[in-house]
Amino acid sequence: MPTALITGITGQDGQYLAEHLHGEGYRVVGLMTGQHNPRSETVAADLPYVELVPGDLADLASLIAALEYTQPDEVYNLGAISFVALSFKQPELTANITGLGVLRLLEAIRLVGGVDNPIRFYQASSSEMFGKVRETPQNELTPLHPRSPYGSAKVFGHHTTVNYRESYGLFACSGILFNHESPRRGLEFVTRKVTNAVARIKLGLQDEVALGNLDAKRDWGFAGDYVRAMHLMLRQPEPDDYVIATGTTHAVRDFVQLAFAAAGIDDWERYVRIDPRFFRPAEVDLLVGDASKAERVLGWTPQMSFEELVTSMVTSDIEIERRKLK
Repeated sequence: MPTALITGITGQDGQYLAEHLHGEGYRVVGLMTGQHNPRSETVAADLPYVELVPGDLADLASLIAALEYTQPDEVYNLGAISFVALSFKQPELTANITGLGVLRLLEAIRLVGGVDNPIRFYQASSSEMFGKVRETPQNELTPLHPRSPYGSAKVFGHHTTVNYRESYGLFACSGILFNHESPRRGLEFVTRKVTNAVARIKLGLQDEVALGNLDAKRDWGFAGDYVRAMHLMLRQPEPDDYVIATGTTHAVRDFVQLAFAAAGIDDWERYVRIDPRFFRPAEVDLLVGDASKAERVLGWTPQMSFEELVTSMVTSDIEIERRKLK
């Protein structure tokens, strides 16, 4: 039975990846930061087959201890300060966890693994690294121009992964994932903020939703599809980097309109208020990925459409809010 260690086990991607790997016959171990972390109860309830071990991306010694204890065949680094808006407010924390955390984890793998105990590594890179895009669509060779502390930290982690692969021969891959959502997305992200607000408006629990730039365009896919690509990367004969995306782009406005329509609300504009507080200091206007390499090499293609994704999120949030009323 192969063993996989996942950082960011409590996040959207961590949960879907744990389910996928468990279904593939893996022993799944999740890295959990802090003593008596309240999120450990959620993991125990939703993912009872996941073994939790202590560890912190800010502490190299704890990462070494976690690797020595679990002896993983694969490590998936999904842990990060991943909310772009928060990265502007806490740039140093973002750099330390999202950027330097990758370096610490790779160094721990280098020290614990080696030729006799090779550990395959996946780094969650991000389309936010492209930022002020130089070409459309973006592929693995598109120049990087991040427009946030989060994007900058991801660039550091991405280049560090390549460096450890080339310098030490580690099997280290980066998945440059474009926006991927699900009903498990955190409420702080705009997609889930919208679908949750739509559900509450539908049920008469909320009057409006305040949003920022409705014209920003993103390439949105389903998180459950994207974790399959992570696993496929570590199953290849050689490590490499891959863009994972749908190849289509939609404005935030499109997402909002479709979400309200999924709830049977046509006049969505009366419920949306534009609030300048939610505009970024430096906006990323357009992201759309070219995943042809992943399709060619990994045999990966997305399965869920944009419309199906939005509808599933709205349906889930309506059910969640209804349960709260009982």
